[in-house]
Amino acid sequence: MPTRKLHWDGPNRGCVPQKAAVYPHLVKPFEAMQPVVAVDDDVSHPPLPSDRKSNTHSKNTPAFDVREELYRLLRIDLNAVDGLHANTAQIILSEIGTDMGKWPTEKHFCSWLGLAPHNDITGGRVVRRRTMRVTNRAGQALRMAAQSLNRSQTSLGAFYRRIRARAGPKCAVTATAHKLARIIYHMLKHHQPYAPVGAEEYEQDQRDRAVRQLERRATRLGFALTPKPE
Repeated sequence: MPTRKLHWDGPNRGCVPQKAAVYPHLVKPFEAMQPVVAVDDDVSHPPLPSDRKSNTHSKNTPAFDVREELYRLLRIDLNAVDGLHANTAQIILSEIGTDMGKWPTEKHFCSWLGLAPHNDITGGRVVRRRTMRVTNRAGQALRMAAQSLNRSQTSLGAFYRRIRARAGPKCAVTATAHKLARIIYHMLKHHQPYAPVGAEEYEQDQRDRAVRQLERRATRLGFALTPKPE
């Protein structure tokens, strides 16, 4: 199949890699993309931090810097999200574009990706919980990103391990992919950078939350919790 170079004919021509050779049927989604903000190549922008996830030995690594080009297009660094590599972010953007106005809320976005929970209710009771089966490359990419967080010492990694211990690896992958989708939605919709949280801080937040729940339950039963003396 012949290939051709991808060119941007719009006002911000420098926002898309000029050296990317792609198949013709993949050109249209990129041509439809518009920058989230106006981009001026003559204006200096803060440099990106070093990429701790880069893999220069991968045979699938493009000849150009995908992360840098995505940053020029979006003005936010999706690669900062734990589990999201530059190539994964490229796949997701090629499917969803940059205009998040197509989905009124993050719930609509997750449902479109096939990552939102769906409850089968009979007689007022939930008889089965599942996600709708959809064919979506962006959703598949997010699931693969979620699987890579198995040993991550971050809040997302701790979340994955907590769900896996409670409900199994399949549910953990879906739940973590759902959380990644919500993060991406907020970053693109509100143009806000990602603020990572460590695993220890996440575990402490979960412990504090469990203590508050126990205190409320004890109060309803007429008891009071007393901390164990050290």
